[in-house]
Amino acid sequence: MKKDYPIPECYLERETEVKKSRFIAWVAPVSTRDEVKDWLGKAHQDHPDARHICWAYQIGRPGSAAEAAMNDDGEPSGTAGKPILNVIQHKDMGDVLVMVIRYFGGIKLGAGGLVRAYAGAAESVLSEVGRVFQKPVCPANVTMGFADEQPLRHWCDVNSVELESVAYGTPVTARVLVPEDLANTFRAFCDAHKLDYNFEN
Repeated sequence: MKKDYPIPECYLERETEVKKSRFIAWVAPVSTRDEVKDWLGKAHQDHPDARHICWAYQIGRPGSAAEAAMNDDGEPSGTAGKPILNVIQHKDMGDVLVMVIRYFGGIKLGAGGLVRAYAGAAESVLSEVGRVFQKPVCPANVTMGFADEQPLRHWCDVNSVELESVAYGTPVTARVLVPEDLANTFRAFCDAHKLDYNFEN
């Protein structure tokens, strides 16, 4: 069984100042690229006069993230996005986006100064945000008769499993987000009730 992994508990913002430049760091939990785009859109909307909005994220389990990306947003290459991502990876946190919004203070920091400033801003917000544990899930598609839906709902309720969607057709279909550690229990339930199911991926 794979270990659960921590994700940010909530959105958090922290501000630091380096040689009159303001660095405003945001951290937010994200699970899709669309959520990343939404947060970046909000940052640009809230800070239209910022010189740079640099960011990095990783989605999935720390150490084997399904997706990670970073952006220097006009800062010299490797001086902003990469330091932010390095701090994220050092914190061993998944499903996380960190954005650092910079208001230039008139004093150039140099490449080393920028790396330290962006890493420091990321550290300031990641060290304070709460953590919750994300259980890895295996989405499952279930095909069943109408009478089978109630037992499936009951199993999901008892095991605190999310029944993401149900479509009432002939037959009834459902998508269940089964935690990895309950996959075998779910298989046994479906086999006992003669439900057709398949795990995605």
